[in-house]
Amino acid sequence: MDGMIKDEPNQPNHYRFRAELLRLWGKLDRARRDYQKMTEIDPTSAVAFNGLAEVNLQAGRFTDALAAAHKAAELAPGEWVALYNLGMIEDRLSQSQNAIEHLTQALSAGVRDARHRLLIRFYLVRAYARLGDTANAQAELITLRKDKSGISEWTTILASDQAETLRAVIGQDVELATQLISGELDVMALGAAS
Repeated sequence: MDGMIKDEPNQPNHYRFRAELLRLWGKLDRARRDYQKMTEIDPTSAVAFNGLAEVNLQAGRFTDALAAAHKAAELAPGEWVALYNLGMIEDRLSQSQNAIEHLTQALSAGVRDARHRLLIRFYLVRAYARLGDTANAQAELITLRKDKSGISEWTTILASDQAETLRAVIGQDVELATQLISGELDVMALGAAS
């Protein structure tokens, strides 16, 4: 990829491909630089800003992740992935009302796979629990249980050697969602613990 980038330095997809490889290797700073370069080449690319948001989230740089996620969602307002990432970052920052708004929009945009719906519902449960809204937290838990097949999907994905970075970001969320579904964890205790 380095050679291709040298030959075609203004081709954003080259940077994207290399950034994705770097993320798999856990080289988040280098991946962040490639996504940043993509935003400079094409400041209207929601894909570039979404990648920048994800890599900043993975690195624990939540403020930077939030800014990039807002830009991605602004550039692609109907794209569920951008709204999902924005809501997940807001969850990390305990911005519950914003998380509810963006995660609900993500669901309205159409999330096909159960594993992402599962995490969206988990973040909604946690957001309502943080706000002390027991009724909505319980309602989201009922819906979360309908997407429990997402647990097995995440378990398979997270078991992979290549999923180390992903495990660090969402592994605990998947575990807590599993505990909520099984009844081992009380919904409102989830809000108190965060």
